[in-house]
Amino acid sequence: MKAIVLNSYLALELVYLTMKEILLSISLALGLAYWVKIDTERPCCTYYFGPFLKIKEAEAATNGYIEDLKEEGALGITVTIDHFKPQELTICDDLIEMFDPKVLPIFGS
Repeated sequence: MKAIVLNSYLALELVYLTMKEILLSISLALGLAYWVKIDTERPCCTYYFGPFLKIKEAEAATNGYIEDLKEEGALGITVTIDHFKPQELTICDDLIEMFDPKVLPIFGS
């Protein structure tokens, strides 16, 4: 009897996940999916995380993204959650800032 209940539960979980993926695809196509947009001043970058069906899902994931960026040394972090359709997930305006400014390149002759 437990095997039948477990199989029914797994089948329902699969249906739920499939329906969620379908709804997410539709939301993406219509521009209704939520994205977390994080801008950093140093390095000067914009990061997009998502997509999410609900704003609460996006909000719940935000702290983890911020922690990761802080661990990487990012400064001046601002967060926006909204309906976006990003073409790129990471956009860095100044790649030089991503490298150690104390290290100078050596050019051979």
